[in-house]
Amino acid sequence: MSVESTPIWRLQDAREDSQVPYGNSIDSLDIYKPEIYETITKEIVVESSKLRELSLDIHSHPELKFQEIHAHDALTNFLLNRGWDVKRHHLLDTAWVATFEHGVGGKTLGINSEMDALPGIGHACGHNLIAIAGVAVALGTRAALEKHDIAGKVILLGTPAEEGGAGKVRLLEMGAYEGMDACLMCHPGPGPKHGAAMRSSLALQRLDVMYRGHTAHAALSPWEAQNALDAAVAAYNNIALLRQQIKPFQRVHGVFGGQDWTANIIPDNATMHWYVRSNTKSEVEELAARVRGCFEAAALATGCAVEITVTEKLDEVNQNKALGDTFSRTYGGRSGPAEADYGKITPASTDFGNITYALPSIHPFYSIPTLPNGGNHTAGFTAAAQSQGGHDATLEVAKALALTGVRVLADADFLAEVKATFEDSIRKSA
Repeated sequence: MSVESTPIWRLQDAREDSQVPYGNSIDSLDIYKPEIYETITKEIVVESSKLRELSLDIHSHPELKFQEIHAHDALTNFLLNRGWDVKRHHLLDTAWVATFEHGVGGKTLGINSEMDALPGIGHACGHNLIAIAGVAVALGTRAALEKHDIAGKVILLGTPAEEGGAGKVRLLEMGAYEGMDACLMCHPGPGPKHGAAMRSSLALQRLDVMYRGHTAHAALSPWEAQNALDAAVAAYNNIALLRQQIKPFQRVHGVFGGQDWTANIIPDNATMHWYVRSNTKSEVEELAARVRGCFEAAALATGCAVEITVTEKLDEVNQNKALGDTFSRTYGGRSGPAEADYGKITPASTDFGNITYALPSIHPFYSIPTLPNGGNHTAGFTAAAQSQGGHDATLEVAKALALTGVRVLADADFLAEVKATFEDSIRKSA
């Protein structure tokens, strides 16, 4: 698999360079059911100002993983006020689900809304935008089902703790995705221009490490100690050496700390939290084994005990080509440059990757206007996530996702292609 870390906004800088042309008259677009796209667009435009209020409300109340109480209530109230069947605290305390069904015997479309923020820098990954993107897709899809009398069910799932909690993995294990024929969501990234890309992501393992040693007076009798801080420092340096011999797209990064540390007592404890990433889950397994060796060598050198726990396993995003091609043609025809190169990788990870291996799914990455060096997980991106430009870019993606979702519900041949594409991708990854 080829690897590409080019920012999303660099996909194309001019219309003539786009893989899919955009900006045409909607009547001339080669997209699925232009009249349905018009219905979706009208509904999302009508709700735009309210969706922006919702986004800014979530943005101004940043909440960490599994603590998304305000966002949970704001989103569920918004949907209850629009006649959705809402279940609060669904399977997890801050998860929720909203459903709508039109007609009988239809298929089921899943949609995800994320909600959580990051410590210290708030919504620096734009989850407030992901939250309203899911809502907009759901509203647009519902409007299309009602106006064009299409049988189908929409399940909008509010998913907590993407940042370090693997909330979707937990929900998947608890059955939250059962019955869905396909699932959709999106994620913003940096760029001065609008654009969207169907790419994969990096698979990930999180390793939590605990070193146990023995305290001693640092001046009086240091020979009595096993220094857990030294073990952590040695492990950190071991991994710095390991990085020289890993592949360019692989990532190993972490932090360490401890309790009751003071300069005149040799520490008897140290904790470390590490992320190991590579382009596939099988490569992550291989790299994680090498990282474990770094931890174990440090324990041996310092005489400390070490405990290593795998706390997260996230798969790479397995974009469904049939869904992705429909999304890319729709977005590229109407909104901006659209890249559909499934072999390229965005060098980040998401718990939605596991969903893409459980059922047909897509997770397009899209760009919002940002300043230089203001990418994800920076204060600059926190500011971009509340900008009007970020809001407008999000709704353009939502329109294309909604039309893709409606096609899942309305076009039996297309759904068969989606499922066949999914099964083929699972066979190839085995």
